[in-house]
Amino acid sequence: MSQQKVDKYKKEKNNRDKLQKREKRIFHLEMFGVAVVCIAMVAWIGYSAYDLITREDPDAEQQVVTTEMDVTALSDYLSSLSQTETE
Repeated sequence: MSQQKVDKYKKEKNNRDKLQKREKRIFHLEMFGVAVVCIAMVAWIGYSAYDLITREDPDAEQQVVTTEMDVTALSDYLSSLSQTETE
């Protein structure tokens, strides 16, 4: 081996711990990112499923609400207006 190769090997050997720690840290950060993305996807799918389940069924029978209103006073008023116009 040439002296340059020996020196290079010694440098790599001295810095091996630092390199391994950095690689381990990068690996953990990547796994953390993957976990966050997976959790977000599961939460989105769960929310979508919950929304789909709790949504009202448009085909289901719905209760009809009827309201009665007495409009005799309005009818009398309108008829009195039409009578005053003809006079």
